[in-house]
Amino acid sequence: MHPLMVQYRAVVVKEVRQTARDKRVMALLTLVPLIQLFVLGFAVNFDVRHVPTAVVDRDNSVESREHARTLLAGDTLDLKAELRDERAAEALVEQGQASVALVFPPDFEEDVLRGSGARVQALVDGSDPVRSGVAADAVARHAAQRALQSLQAQAGARGETPPRPPVELVPRVLYNPELSTSVYVVPGIAAMLLLIVTTIIMAMGLARERESGTLEQLQVTPLRPGVLMAGKVTPFVLVGLVDVGLALSVGAWVFGVPLRGSLALVALATLLYVLSTLGVGLLIATMSRTQQQAFVGGFLFLLPAVLLSGVMTPVRAMPDWLAWVTWLNPVRYYVEVLRGVLLKSAGLMDLWPQLALLALFGFMVMSVAAHRFRKTTA
Repeated sequence: MHPLMVQYRAVVVKEVRQTARDKRVMALLTLVPLIQLFVLGFAVNFDVRHVPTAVVDRDNSVESREHARTLLAGDTLDLKAELRDERAAEALVEQGQASVALVFPPDFEEDVLRGSGARVQALVDGSDPVRSGVAADAVARHAAQRALQSLQAQAGARGETPPRPPVELVPRVLYNPELSTSVYVVPGIAAMLLLIVTTIIMAMGLARERESGTLEQLQVTPLRPGVLMAGKVTPFVLVGLVDVGLALSVGAWVFGVPLRGSLALVALATLLYVLSTLGVGLLIATMSRTQQQAFVGGFLFLLPAVLLSGVMTPVRAMPDWLAWVTWLNPVRYYVEVLRGVLLKSAGLMDLWPQLALLALFGFMVMSVAAHRFRKTTA
């Protein structure tokens, strides 16, 4: 066996044994990511249901009660309180006890029967734009549906052909027919957790060795810096691949994330992604003297990397100047690959740009980290 391979093997065995003996590090590498995946998978939910709603029925007629009953029949709006005064409803909204207040005017039924255009006021709490938008859309769709039903009933009473809407929308949802938040979010959470495991743990581990003097002891051995760096990185690459396998298994069995594409392509993307994130962690470690500095440096990279990755919000919704910054973010490419393979069964020809950019980013950051590592260990 080549001497360099002997040195590399020795470093890998040493790192594996040292990591396995530290129960805290093993928990951070395996158990903690799974727990976080469970918690975040259930906690991060964009589905808007059971919005607390106050109803002010000043008409108190059959028509107004029927409209209120129909609006509250689904799982979007839930009745919080029935009031007789708009000011009391506004107070509930201001206090956060209700997100929507529906106000039926005194002449609501009369206007409906006369066909003069009845109006219902909807007071919506705009401090939560997602919930408010869904609630307002539910009220608007109900109003449009009831208006069409009223026109059709009037036409039928006159013996005429009931009118049909000029345009009828027939939605067909692809890839995620149930519009489950977990199916969309879990692949992004897996990428985020892998970033934490590889970048921060790598940076803090190397900084800990510098603090304890272990790295200085290795510097006086015949080991070459490149072999030492490769040996330290290899165990984390294997841990990253194992963590992704566990995350995909949990995602499929617990959250119903489909596995439609090639797992070999996922493994290739994971390898490139882990090399990129480990390169960042190694670079942070070479610029840190203590574990605290390494942790802060990792956190300063982690937060913008997650926010600018498309894990929670799509990149296309960001301002143009900020969207350009996401091209420097490996998390974005990995999330796009995971969602493309798992949800859409995308292949290599569909995702080669993301894979190429991942490889380019990993090569560049690992090269810079290796250069600095050689300088710090020289």
